[in-house]
Amino acid sequence: MHIQTSLPPGFESGAFTCAEALAAAISAKRLRSRDVDHPFWGICVAGGSVQNLQDRCRAFQQRMPAGAFFSHATAARLYGVPLPAGLEADLRIHVTVVDPDRAPRAAGVIGHHVANLPGVGTVGGIPVLAPISAWCQLASVLELNDLVAAGDHLLRAELGLATAVEIAARVAQYAGHRGALRLRAAEALIRPRVESRRETFLRLFLLMCEFPEPETNMDIPLPLGKRRVRGDLVYFRYKVLVEYDGEQHRTDDVQYNRDAERLHDLREAGWLVITVRKGSSKEWVRDAVDAALRSRGWRP
Repeated sequence: MHIQTSLPPGFESGAFTCAEALAAAISAKRLRSRDVDHPFWGICVAGGSVQNLQDRCRAFQQRMPAGAFFSHATAARLYGVPLPAGLEADLRIHVTVVDPDRAPRAAGVIGHHVANLPGVGTVGGIPVLAPISAWCQLASVLELNDLVAAGDHLLRAELGLATAVEIAARVAQYAGHRGALRLRAAEALIRPRVESRRETFLRLFLLMCEFPEPETNMDIPLPLGKRRVRGDLVYFRYKVLVEYDGEQHRTDDVQYNRDAERLHDLREAGWLVITVRKGSSKEWVRDAVDAALRSRGWRP
């Protein structure tokens, strides 16, 4: 019976090149064993080490030239930017090199090149194009609403990815590139404190219906003795609140009960609360918000 030998120290986890393995006297036959994966040509990974996008990027780093970095949708995903399901599920990675290096060509890799090194940061030790530049690149592949949702994510203060001033400056510099007009339209629509793509889409739908623009995720003061609560889309002038109810609110009992108490307190304080769920029709949302705002004095 054949007993498989363990990989030597330094190779038992993480990625390494086939050339490094052969130089360390690991045979080609051993590299074809089940406990060694090959995510890219010429690169080996100890079995089970590639679990997510960061792992795939770390593996490909083994054959990236100095100064190369991850860009486009790959960079956006590494920063946690929410993208459409198709891009989230795409296993290909985008890699950009600086002239005169040649853009990489490999299965599972989309290569790009630039004349000069742009701003590059790191995520978990991985070189990644700066967040705003990665968002600008998305303008050529995303629809407007998706681009706004991605931009809203950049403005989340707790993430420290970008400020509105920085985004405006970069958008102005992006004139003349593919998607520049869509990018400018998105920049005008992004808002701070937005916590999900669904909230972005709901807010944009309200604007499309020509309702006033609501404040995003703001604290709502309640009578003395009641805790302040936070609302998704808030019309302070009319005391109307539009909420997007994600599935986690129904599957988490603690969250569900807290939300029920919160809504009770809001209604006791005179607020009209409209709860929108994943299956809510656009017609129902439009009519419900229209009726609520009109009842509080709003007129188109």
